[in-house]
Amino acid sequence: MFARPKPIIRFLCSPEDEGVIAPPVLSKTHLPDWFRKLPAVDPAKVSPNDTGLTVKRCMPFLDAMMTGYIIPLAATVRLDISNDGQTVTAGWDFDKTMVSNHGSHQVAGNPRSALPPCKFHNYWSIRTPKGWSCLFVPLLNRTNPLFEPVAGIVDTDSYVAPIHFPFFAHGPDGLHEIEKGTPLVQVIPFERASTQIEAQIGAENVVEAAERRSVFRNTLASPGWYRRFARAAR
Repeated sequence: MFARPKPIIRFLCSPEDEGVIAPPVLSKTHLPDWFRKLPAVDPAKVSPNDTGLTVKRCMPFLDAMMTGYIIPLAATVRLDISNDGQTVTAGWDFDKTMVSNHGSHQVAGNPRSALPPCKFHNYWSIRTPKGWSCLFVPLLNRTNPLFEPVAGIVDTDSYVAPIHFPFFAHGPDGLHEIEKGTPLVQVIPFERASTQIEAQIGAENVVEAAERRSVFRNTLASPGWYRRFARAAR
Protein backbone atom coordinates (compact mmCIF):
# COMPACT_ATOMS: atom_id res chain seq x y z
CA MET A 1 0.00 0.00 0.00
CA PHE A 2 1.10 3.55 -0.68
CA ALA A 3 1.25 6.00 2.20
CA ARG A 4 -1.13 8.92 1.95
CA PRO A 5 0.80 12.08 0.96
CA LYS A 6 1.32 14.51 3.80
CA PRO A 7 -0.94 17.56 3.30
CA ILE A 8 0.94 20.80 2.72
CA ILE A 9 -0.19 24.36 3.39
CA ARG A 10 1.53 27.01 1.27
CA PHE A 11 1.89 30.69 2.17
CA LEU A 12 2.72 32.71 -0.95
CA CYS A 13 3.46 36.38 -1.51
CA SER A 14 4.28 38.57 -4.49
CA PRO A 15 7.96 38.37 -5.51
CA GLU A 16 8.55 42.00 -4.54
CA ASP A 17 7.28 41.32 -1.01
CA GLU A 18 9.45 38.29 -0.27
CA GLY A 19 12.04 39.19 2.34
CA VAL A 20 10.27 42.51 3.02
CA ILE A 21 6.98 41.68 4.75
CA ALA A 22 6.90 39.61 7.92
CA PRO A 23 6.44 35.88 7.13
CA PRO A 24 3.98 33.43 8.72
CA VAL A 25 5.41 31.30 11.54
CA LEU A 26 4.45 28.16 13.44
CA SER A 27 2.28 29.06 16.42
CA LYS A 28 4.53 27.04 18.73
CA THR A 29 7.45 29.39 17.97
CA HIS A 30 5.55 32.44 19.21
CA LEU A 31 4.64 31.64 22.82
CA PRO A 32 4.13 34.80 24.92
CA ASP A 33 6.78 35.91 27.41
CA TRP A 34 4.44 35.54 30.39
CA PHE A 35 3.94 31.88 29.51
CA ARG A 36 7.65 31.22 29.02
CA LYS A 37 8.41 32.74 32.45
CA LEU A 38 5.60 30.91 34.24
CA PRO A 39 6.87 28.03 36.42
CA ALA A 40 5.28 24.62 35.94
CA VAL A 41 4.67 24.49 39.69
CA ASP A 42 4.19 27.42 42.07
CA PRO A 43 5.79 26.28 45.36
CA ALA A 44 3.88 28.94 47.30
CA LYS A 45 0.57 27.33 46.33
CA VAL A 46 1.43 23.71 47.11
CA SER A 47 -0.80 22.31 49.87
CA PRO A 48 -2.68 19.10 50.67
CA ASN A 49 -5.56 20.43 48.54
CA ASP A 50 -3.56 22.10 45.78
CA THR A 51 -0.79 20.67 43.63
CA GLY A 52 0.48 24.15 42.78
CA LEU A 53 0.43 23.27 39.09
CA THR A 54 0.05 26.16 36.64
CA VAL A 55 -1.24 26.23 33.06
CA LYS A 56 2.36 25.49 32.03
CA ARG A 57 1.43 21.86 32.76
CA CYS A 58 -2.01 22.04 31.13
CA MET A 59 -1.77 20.25 27.79
CA PRO A 60 -5.14 21.46 26.42
CA PHE A 61 -4.09 25.07 27.12
CA LEU A 62 -0.65 24.57 25.55
CA ASP A 63 -1.93 22.60 22.56
CA ALA A 64 -4.37 25.41 21.74
CA MET A 65 -1.54 27.95 21.71
CA MET A 66 0.73 25.72 19.62
CA THR A 67 -1.78 24.67 16.96
CA GLY A 68 -1.41 25.92 13.41
CA TYR A 69 0.34 29.04 12.19
CA ILE A 70 0.45 32.75 12.91
CA ILE A 71 0.14 35.43 10.27
CA PRO A 72 1.89 38.58 11.47
CA LEU A 73 1.48 42.23 10.58
CA ALA A 74 3.29 42.80 7.28
CA ALA A 75 4.69 46.24 8.17
CA THR A 76 4.56 48.68 11.07
CA VAL A 77 1.24 50.50 11.58
CA ARG A 78 0.19 53.42 13.79
CA LEU A 79 -3.32 53.38 15.26
CA ASP A 80 -4.71 56.63 16.63
CA ILE A 81 -7.63 55.79 18.93
CA SER A 82 -9.82 58.61 20.28
CA ASN A 83 -13.33 59.43 21.55
CA ASP A 84 -13.34 56.40 23.88
CA GLY A 85 -12.47 54.14 20.97
CA GLN A 86 -15.22 55.40 18.65
CA THR A 87 -12.72 56.98 16.27
CA VAL A 88 -9.79 55.04 14.83
CA THR A 89 -7.39 56.30 12.20
CA ALA A 90 -4.36 54.45 10.91
CA GLY A 91 -1.07 55.46 9.32
CA TRP A 92 1.96 53.66 7.93
CA ASP A 93 5.06 54.30 5.83
CA PHE A 94 4.86 51.10 3.79
CA ASP A 95 4.03 51.36 0.07
CA LYS A 96 0.93 49.15 0.33
CA THR A 97 -2.35 49.66 2.19
CA MET A 98 -2.14 48.27 5.71
CA VAL A 99 -5.50 49.19 7.29
CA SER A 100 -8.92 50.08 5.90
CA ASN A 101 -12.42 50.39 7.30
CA HIS A 102 -15.71 48.52 7.15
CA GLY A 103 -19.08 50.25 7.46
CA SER A 104 -20.50 50.25 10.99
CA HIS A 105 -23.85 49.04 9.60
CA GLN A 106 -22.17 45.72 8.81
CA VAL A 107 -21.88 44.87 12.51
CA ALA A 108 -24.98 46.63 13.88
CA GLY A 109 -26.02 44.97 17.13
CA ASN A 110 -22.66 43.33 17.74
CA PRO A 111 -21.42 43.91 21.32
CA ARG A 112 -18.44 45.71 19.76
CA SER A 113 -20.56 47.79 17.38
CA ALA A 114 -19.76 51.02 19.26
CA LEU A 115 -16.23 50.61 17.91
CA PRO A 116 -15.56 51.17 14.21
CA PRO A 117 -14.84 47.89 12.39
CA CYS A 118 -11.42 48.02 10.74
CA LYS A 119 -9.41 45.62 8.59
CA PHE A 120 -5.73 44.67 8.53
CA HIS A 121 -4.50 44.02 5.01
CA ASN A 122 -2.59 40.80 4.53
CA TYR A 123 -0.28 40.10 1.61
CA TRP A 124 0.09 36.35 2.02
CA SER A 125 -2.19 34.08 0.02
CA ILE A 126 -2.83 30.59 1.34
CA ARG A 127 -3.17 27.37 -0.63
CA THR A 128 -4.28 24.10 0.91
CA PRO A 129 -4.95 20.67 -0.65
CA LYS A 130 -8.35 19.92 -2.14
CA GLY A 131 -10.90 19.47 0.64
CA TRP A 132 -8.99 21.59 3.17
CA SER A 133 -10.03 24.97 4.62
CA CYS A 134 -8.52 27.32 7.18
CA LEU A 135 -10.01 28.64 10.41
CA PHE A 136 -8.77 32.15 11.27
CA VAL A 137 -9.10 33.10 14.95
CA PRO A 138 -7.65 35.57 17.43
CA LEU A 139 -4.52 34.07 18.98
CA LEU A 140 -5.72 31.35 21.34
CA ASN A 141 -4.96 31.97 25.02
CA ARG A 142 -3.14 35.17 24.09
CA THR A 143 -4.87 38.53 24.17
CA ASN A 144 -3.81 41.69 22.41
CA PRO A 145 -4.42 44.90 24.40
CA LEU A 146 -5.09 46.98 21.29
CA PHE A 147 -7.19 44.95 18.87
CA GLU A 148 -9.42 41.89 18.54
CA PRO A 149 -9.57 40.13 15.15
CA VAL A 150 -12.84 38.63 13.93
CA ALA A 151 -12.87 34.85 13.38
CA GLY A 152 -13.68 33.29 10.02
CA ILE A 153 -13.33 30.20 7.83
CA VAL A 154 -12.11 30.31 4.24
CA ASP A 155 -11.98 27.46 1.71
CA THR A 156 -8.33 27.98 0.87
CA ASP A 157 -8.29 25.14 -1.63
CA SER A 158 -10.28 27.35 -4.02
CA TYR A 159 -10.00 30.92 -2.70
CA VAL A 160 -6.33 31.67 -3.30
CA ALA A 161 -6.32 35.47 -3.08
CA PRO A 162 -4.93 37.18 0.05
CA ILE A 163 -7.36 37.16 2.98
CA HIS A 164 -7.66 40.36 5.01
CA PHE A 165 -8.51 40.38 8.71
CA PRO A 166 -11.35 42.48 10.15
CA PHE A 167 -10.76 43.71 13.69
CA PHE A 168 -12.00 46.00 16.43
CA ALA A 169 -9.52 48.37 18.05
CA HIS A 170 -10.32 48.27 21.77
CA GLY A 171 -7.19 49.85 23.21
CA PRO A 172 -7.09 53.06 25.25
CA ASP A 173 -7.24 56.45 23.56
CA GLY A 174 -3.87 57.53 22.21
CA LEU A 175 -1.39 56.89 19.44
CA HIS A 176 -0.21 53.28 19.37
CA GLU A 177 2.52 51.79 17.20
CA ILE A 178 2.07 48.15 16.17
CA GLU A 179 5.37 46.80 14.97
CA LYS A 180 6.00 44.71 11.87
CA GLY A 181 5.80 41.05 12.83
CA THR A 182 3.16 41.52 15.53
CA PRO A 183 0.95 38.39 15.49
CA LEU A 184 -2.48 39.11 13.98
CA VAL A 185 -4.36 35.83 13.67
CA GLN A 186 -3.88 32.13 14.28
CA VAL A 187 -4.48 29.93 11.23
CA ILE A 188 -5.72 26.37 11.80
CA PRO A 189 -5.99 24.22 8.65
CA PHE A 190 -8.59 21.45 8.73
CA GLU A 191 -9.98 18.84 6.38
CA ARG A 192 -13.62 19.64 5.68
CA ALA A 193 -14.62 15.98 5.45
CA SER A 194 -13.50 15.51 9.05
CA THR A 195 -16.14 17.99 10.23
CA GLN A 196 -19.00 15.93 8.77
CA ILE A 197 -19.82 14.08 11.96
CA GLU A 198 -23.25 13.22 13.28
CA ALA A 199 -24.05 14.13 16.88
CA GLN A 200 -25.57 11.68 19.34
CA ILE A 201 -26.93 13.16 22.57
CA GLY A 202 -27.96 11.05 25.54
CA ALA A 203 -26.87 9.18 28.66
CA GLU A 204 -23.65 7.17 28.73
CA ASN A 205 -23.71 3.39 29.01
CA VAL A 206 -21.92 1.32 31.66
CA VAL A 207 -18.72 0.93 29.64
CA GLU A 208 -18.57 4.64 28.80
CA ALA A 209 -19.13 5.56 32.45
CA ALA A 210 -16.26 3.30 33.51
CA GLU A 211 -13.98 4.86 30.88
CA ARG A 212 -14.87 8.35 32.05
CA ARG A 213 -14.11 7.53 35.69
CA SER A 214 -10.84 5.85 34.74
CA VAL A 215 -9.63 8.82 32.70
CA PHE A 216 -10.62 11.30 35.40
CA ARG A 217 -8.94 9.37 38.23
CA ASN A 218 -5.77 8.77 36.18
CA THR A 219 -5.59 12.50 35.50
CA LEU A 220 -5.82 13.25 39.23
CA ALA A 221 -3.29 10.58 40.14
CA SER A 222 -0.64 11.74 37.66
CA PRO A 223 -0.59 15.27 36.21
CA GLY A 224 1.46 14.04 33.26
CA TRP A 225 -0.92 11.21 32.40
CA TYR A 226 -3.00 13.17 29.92
CA ARG A 227 0.10 14.14 27.94
CA ARG A 228 1.10 10.47 27.61
CA PHE A 229 -2.45 9.23 27.06
CA ALA A 230 -3.33 11.82 24.42
CA ARG A 231 -0.12 11.31 22.46
CA ALA A 232 -0.40 7.51 22.61
CA ALA A 233 -4.00 7.64 21.38
CA ARG A 234 -3.15 9.68 18.25
